[in-house]
Amino acid sequence: MSERNQEDELAGTEQPFVAHLVELRDRLVKALVAVGVVAGVLALYPGPGALYDLLAAPLVAHLPKGATLIATSVISPFLVPLKILLMAAFLIALPVVLYQVWAFVAPGLYSHEKKLVLPLVVSSTILFFAGVAFCYFFVFGQVFSFIQSFAPKSITAAPDIEAYLSFVLTMFIAFGMAFEVPIVVVVLARMGFVTIAKLKEFRPYFIVTAFIIAAVVTPPDVVSQLALAIPMVLLYEVGIWAAQVFIKHTKAPEEKEPAAAD
Repeated sequence: MSERNQEDELAGTEQPFVAHLVELRDRLVKALVAVGVVAGVLALYPGPGALYDLLAAPLVAHLPKGATLIATSVISPFLVPLKILLMAAFLIALPVVLYQVWAFVAPGLYSHEKKLVLPLVVSSTILFFAGVAFCYFFVFGQVFSFIQSFAPKSITAAPDIEAYLSFVLTMFIAFGMAFEVPIVVVVLARMGFVTIAKLKEFRPYFIVTAFIIAAVVTPPDVVSQLALAIPMVLLYEVGIWAAQVFIKHTKAPEEKEPAAAD
């Protein structure tokens, strides 16, 4: 790309430092307003209590008949549903938050850089949500069923709501981040840190690493460990394929060689 084209591409994007700070503030305010609006809507319907009931449904479905979750702290029935409300509001408003981030940084990027960043932002968001959904709709049911099958008949399970929230957040983050494996692979390959051939050679080591990570971040049961490790291995293969496609379509335009002096 010629120097003139580069100048045209970034024309009008240079702003004083104070103007950047003002724009950053405005973007942050818009993101916070989006989260606040969603939180207000969720507070009215379905409400914090109903949101927690929805989150606890996979566990409650596998508790003994008549058993419920308990609150061991006086303020837990208020604080825990409120935390769930804010978490749900942030997740629902996440596309707006990410758009504000993108709108702030995009004017300073070249065209080939935009082709690199925007797909990564969108795909990483989708993959994170996919990981959370996979954990909630599939993993929780299998894990809680497996755990309850080992519970002695002399024990009545009554989990604490705060402990359950901590468990859920840990699992959501673990599966959400695990589903980001293709993004990590693509970025490493695109930035030139590793080659596609090296990624393929590393495949056996990654399989071992995936099972080690699953054993560390999930409960000590084989169901949740397999449910995390196997998708990571499959997503690693997806990442290798995506890296090849991504590198091909996001290369920077080649600079023209200056003419040799006579």
